[in-house]
Amino acid sequence: MANRDAHIHTGYNDLKQVELFVETAEKMVGHATMQLDPEMIQHAERAVQNARHQLARARQEATGTDDDVLARCEQRLARAEHQLREAQS
Repeated sequence: MANRDAHIHTGYNDLKQVELFVETAEKMVGHATMQLDPEMIQHAERAVQNARHQLARARQEATGTDDDVLARCEQRLARAEHQLREAQS
C-alpha cells in the first residue's frame, strides 16, 4: 500500500515544494549578497532558476485555488531576484 501511495500526485505537495524552493532561493540570495562572494552568488542564481522552474511547473498544474499561494511565491522570488541583481551591479 505504501508503494501505491508513493505515486499519488497532490497539488499540496507541488505548492509546498514551490514554497521550499523559493525559501531556499531567498536564503541563498541573502547570504550571497551579504558576503558578495562570486561562488555564492552563482549558487544563488542557480537556486533562483530552480525556484522559477518549480513555480512554472506548479502553475501548469494549478487548480485555480492555488493562485494566491503561487502569486505570493512569485512576489517573493521577484524580490530575491531584484536583491541579487542589485548586489551584482
